[in-house]
Amino acid sequence: MRNTVTLTLLCIVVSLNGQTIFEPPIDKISVSATFTGNSVKIDGELTETAWEEAKVLTNFIQIEPNQGETSQFNTFVRVLYDEQNLYIGAFCEDLEGKKGVRVPDLARDFSFRTNDTFAIGIDGFLDERNSITIATNPYGTQKDYLSFDDTFFDARWNGLWKVRTSITDKGWYAEFQIPWKTLRYNETGDTSSKWGINFVRQRRKSNEISAWSPYPRAYGFNRSEYFGWLMQVKPKKPSTNIQINPYILSEYIETKENGETQTSENNYTIGGELKWALNTNTLMDLTFNTDFAQAEADRQVNNISRFSVFFPERRQFFLENASLFGAGLYSDTGGSGNLSIIPFFSRRIGLDSNGMPLRIDAGLRLVHQSTDQSFGVMGIKEDGGTSSSASYNFVGRYVKNFGKQNRLGIITTTKIQNENTNIIGGLDGFFRMNKVHSIGFTAMTSVDTQNDELGFGGYLQYRYDTNSVNAWWTQSILDERFKPELGFVSRTNVFATSPGVVANYRGEKLPFKKFLRAYRPRIIGNWFYEASSGKLTEREISISPFWLEAQNGGFFSFTTSFSEQNVSNAFTLLNEEIAVGSYNYTRYNFGIGTDPSGKVSAEMNYEFGDFYNGNLNSWNTSLTIIPIPHIFLSGTINSNSYDSLGTGLNTRTADLYTLESRIFLNPRISLSGLYQRNTQNNSDFYNIRFAWEYNPLSYVFLVFNSNQKNIAEDTFLERQAIVKLSFLKQF
Repeated sequence: MRNTVTLTLLCIVVSLNGQTIFEPPIDKISVSATFTGNSVKIDGELTETAWEEAKVLTNFIQIEPNQGETSQFNTFVRVLYDEQNLYIGAFCEDLEGKKGVRVPDLARDFSFRTNDTFAIGIDGFLDERNSITIATNPYGTQKDYLSFDDTFFDARWNGLWKVRTSITDKGWYAEFQIPWKTLRYNETGDTSSKWGINFVRQRRKSNEISAWSPYPRAYGFNRSEYFGWLMQVKPKKPSTNIQINPYILSEYIETKENGETQTSENNYTIGGELKWALNTNTLMDLTFNTDFAQAEADRQVNNISRFSVFFPERRQFFLENASLFGAGLYSDTGGSGNLSIIPFFSRRIGLDSNGMPLRIDAGLRLVHQSTDQSFGVMGIKEDGGTSSSASYNFVGRYVKNFGKQNRLGIITTTKIQNENTNIIGGLDGFFRMNKVHSIGFTAMTSVDTQNDELGFGGYLQYRYDTNSVNAWWTQSILDERFKPELGFVSRTNVFATSPGVVANYRGEKLPFKKFLRAYRPRIIGNWFYEASSGKLTEREISISPFWLEAQNGGFFSFTTSFSEQNVSNAFTLLNEEIAVGSYNYTRYNFGIGTDPSGKVSAEMNYEFGDFYNGNLNSWNTSLTIIPIPHIFLSGTINSNSYDSLGTGLNTRTADLYTLESRIFLNPRISLSGLYQRNTQNNSDFYNIRFAWEYNPLSYVFLVFNSNQKNIAEDTFLERQAIVKLSFLKQF
């Protein structure tokens, strides 16, 4: 079976080629920024005289659906600057006016997949590797992030900038004000500089993506070697650039057991952060009594795999510059066989094993990024709470860039707690041989000083990416002694082989082309062996002969998965004990989704078939209703119904219900609610959060949490109410 799958993958890759992957132009398109001494009012109307003086950019080229063709919807862009700011003005023509606009909600860092979007990519280092992206939708919602090699992203980085928009019967305007202090760029000492820049627009109703400087469809917008040039940009000479962000917080916590109050306390806290840009390349952060009351709550998951669940980081302090410290293999990026090997995972700091917060007394982070190299260090002192002692956590990272798209890096982490010190040391690299072939690797060792135990972990991955096909082959290993106290691995003592290929056909033979955009069949294989013995522990081969993508973003898929599970140690799954033994079974999966940008959208995934020694039917169904962009309502049902499963041959159902709502007065004032009911652990969870951004990156938060669990005849309830005020001042 393994040889057959390997041969099939190779045949698909050979039959599809990357001829549509064009090289970046040698003579790039360019625009000269226009200096203005006149005031620019950021109101989303572009009526000031200064805008009339700037050169107009247009002639955007399609990326989707028809690469290389002229966009069907005109976009006009102007670039201004003064001593304090860079200004971008855009008009996105749409003769349907407001009827053509698609904006599902007004949450910051909105999804590109569902929104009309205008985005700006800026490569201030002109190294064709680093970029800042700043984006908005027609209602003026902000989205920003940092990108490195179009591979690693700081998705929750929040820069200090401003945008306002307006919608007319002929389209929509966006007006950006970006302070020089927010941007990152080389200090050349010249009177003017040259930066990389690109502009991209998505018209969601027709699902068209177009760019000023086009790039291949197989790549993301942040593949910055395809950027054009911004000429004659003259940023103000860097001066003192310090942000202080203090907060005050009041918290009430109450716990009850069987209706009787067990604890009740009020807490008052002050703390904050200081961010100091030592220069345009180097940034230092200090944090004191770090608080994450405003962070989004984790969504519960009923795990039906043998893997540990990976919960993403949601806390702002750790999300900034996360890409620099983000070496490793992530299960959600594809090609890893659902295996995560992450040497530094920031959720290991400030949260206990149950995800409950621990106090962070103080921390420091220093990050330097330039064309040739990047490095960063971070140290955090963590209070151990009532269950453990305090700990000291350190991470260091160095990356050396060479060639056009190659790099080598080292990473080290240290956790000191009680009598033990856990240390990780690792070497990683990424090499782009050409536009379609790339190789990445990480090799790490771990040591515990308490028992002098040494461990090893790492991976090697090859990727082939074109418009027609995405293919990969990944080899991973984690020995039984590898222990990253500040990292994350989804399983241990494993040697894994994970090949896969996804085709992307858009030819003339595709039927119903008015409705269908692409046919994307795929084959993915995963083999897991016990590293210590070489014994096969798990095999899964998934074949998706039908994977259809609609023009509006909807989809239909069918997948068959063939699994072999060799269990050497009994474990618990869905509260059932899976006994030692060998299990072979086949499962089937149907998926369907409608246009995710519509006022009403739905997605359903149904998986059924044998499962270990029993049978499991799993439903994942979601419904989203957005009557207007200011109101977002969503409901999700995850149902796992099984029979004759485990040693008890039990027949039960584990359901997880999720209701979510967001109401916006505007992009800066919102009220959100989350409710989850889980029948597997008989729990109810509520999270209600009011957020008001009364000044840029200055907030008022009101948060209420309630978590109730029913165990046998006992009821446990914890409630928390928080009021938090933060203030950001830039000097």
